[in-house]
Amino acid sequence: MANKKLWGGRFQTPTSKEVDQFGASIYFDQLMADEDITCSLAHLHMLAKTKIIDQVDADKIEAGLNDIKADLAKGNLHFSYENEDIHMNIESILTDRIGPVAGKLHTARSRNDQVAVDFHLYVKRRLPQVIELLKGLQATLVTMAEENVETIMPGYTHLQHAQPISYGHYLMAYYQMFKRDCERFEFNEHHTDMSPLGAAALAGTTFPIDREMTAKEIGFGQVYANSLDAVSDRDFALEFLSNASILMMHLSRFCEEISMWASYEFNYIEISDAYTTGSSIMPQKKNPDMAELIRGKIGRVYGDLIGLLSTMKSLPLAYNKDLQEDKEGVFDAFNTIIPSIKIFTHMLQGISVKKQNMYDATTNDFSNATELADYLATKGMPFRQAHGIVGQIVYDCIVKHINLQDVPLDDFKKYSELIDSDIYEELKPETAVKRRNSFGGTGFEQVKKQIQAAKAELEA
Repeated sequence: MANKKLWGGRFQTPTSKEVDQFGASIYFDQLMADEDITCSLAHLHMLAKTKIIDQVDADKIEAGLNDIKADLAKGNLHFSYENEDIHMNIESILTDRIGPVAGKLHTARSRNDQVAVDFHLYVKRRLPQVIELLKGLQATLVTMAEENVETIMPGYTHLQHAQPISYGHYLMAYYQMFKRDCERFEFNEHHTDMSPLGAAALAGTTFPIDREMTAKEIGFGQVYANSLDAVSDRDFALEFLSNASILMMHLSRFCEEISMWASYEFNYIEISDAYTTGSSIMPQKKNPDMAELIRGKIGRVYGDLIGLLSTMKSLPLAYNKDLQEDKEGVFDAFNTIIPSIKIFTHMLQGISVKKQNMYDATTNDFSNATELADYLATKGMPFRQAHGIVGQIVYDCIVKHINLQDVPLDDFKKYSELIDSDIYEELKPETAVKRRNSFGGTGFEQVKKQIQAAKAELEA
């Protein structure tokens, strides 16, 4: 019994059922059904315009594709694993509806360039959504930063109190991270905005096709210049997964700090009840589950990236069946990062800032030690010498269970006669923050400039 597949002319026996099931991609690539129909219509219009097929046949095929598109929108299509993938399923349905003329649609193309163009279009359509959500997150950060320019908190290195900073400055650091994420996805759009359609299997075609026409109709800005590259390139998908992984890393870092800041030990913020959960046994618990879940989802996106990188390793040109493994990770990453950004943004908008607690944390530590060292340096003492003296003062304060601002002036002068009564103003957290007015610093005026620049960027 001959093989009845659309490609089965040279095969004398059918494929086994287990091969059909194992080799099929329809289980997941049906997500590209609309993209497949869109790209097929563009290909059809080009075939008619270049007179590769006649207009009467083209009209029949177009009517059939539009009917299928309408049924897809209603959820009335049934796909079969025997037809392997979304491309063969659509063609099989079309053939059942309009007859053998449907076979003319595949003139001058291959499933190799067909799957590539569908995949490009799938990613192209969704990148703007990611970018828009990220800009919304950036806007939320700007609003919060503007409300907290003069909110003072401890800045940390090694998770130890380092120097006092503006909470607005802290928020704007994450603004910059997400700005870079936006830029990466925008660059990703450039490499996604390319049409492989017309490359056929790997070598192009003998038919007088118009690749620029199909690219323009689908909405692509350019066409691949090399047919081998066109059907084998998945850099655009790797770029997306890389960008998604970096984005999730940024969200994960932020979620880690939100979880810490909301803990009893820090008590800097409170997350809205709408984005927390309780315990089934401990009545007092208010858990930052959404922050933790977003932090946890980073693993699956990293896995999506490593999976595709591993699939692409050592693949010879041009198309190989391995490339069937290129889509699930991309689909999963989109389905992970889009809700993660949405939930995170909404969670952030509901956070209450405990300003006094943040401020108090900077008055009961030694995060103003650098202020004393800088004070001595401005009076002519070499900074290394000043660093050593202040280190000794800090040690003595620890022994005496006092802070720097509690040291009497007479005791200060035992360490250096350069220290005068103005030191107490210098040691205040607000003074320490305000004075750091170098470009990009935490000084209040600098934070305001960062916010104004960010607003201009978001409005551009």
